[in-house]
Amino acid sequence: MISLSKKVCLLGDFAVGKTSLVRRFVYSLFDDRYLSTIGVRVSRKMIVLPRGQDMVELSLMLWDLAGSEEFNTVRTSYLRGAAGAILVCDLTRTTTLDSLPAYAAELRQVNPGAWLVVAANKGDLVGEHRLTEAQVAQRAAELAAPYFITSAKTGANVEVAFHRLGELVVA
Repeated sequence: MISLSKKVCLLGDFAVGKTSLVRRFVYSLFDDRYLSTIGVRVSRKMIVLPRGQDMVELSLMLWDLAGSEEFNTVRTSYLRGAAGAILVCDLTRTTTLDSLPAYAAELRQVNPGAWLVVAANKGDLVGEHRLTEAQVAQRAAELAAPYFITSAKTGANVEVAFHRLGELVVA
């Protein structure tokens, strides 16, 4: 078994559910109280993935970065060394999907080969959706990224999204 460690970031506007996705993935927990991330919060989770004929024990270092409309030099320094990112939008707020290309560009300016996965979060709030899956699919295609409709609350597609990013960064 091969052991690797990779830094990945969660990027997206404020209150899209980045911290909730990390909590669901790492601890299998959900808390619907909003806790704003200030700066960065780092978590770690070990997953095992196939790579060719081998198995890889991957330590994912998850950097949950504060969401902001302003891209600043502090966040740019947090992005250094990232192998990939989960770009998170909120299905109940259309502007959060519009922000994803800027986050992707900022990441790829620092790490040109970084892999991306799009997580369209809050899939459980069906009656409140303002984005369609087709809109998410189109934006993900523009970013050359797979996408998943996720719910940090129910856990839907959370593991799948993180595992897909893991597969990409170890390929």
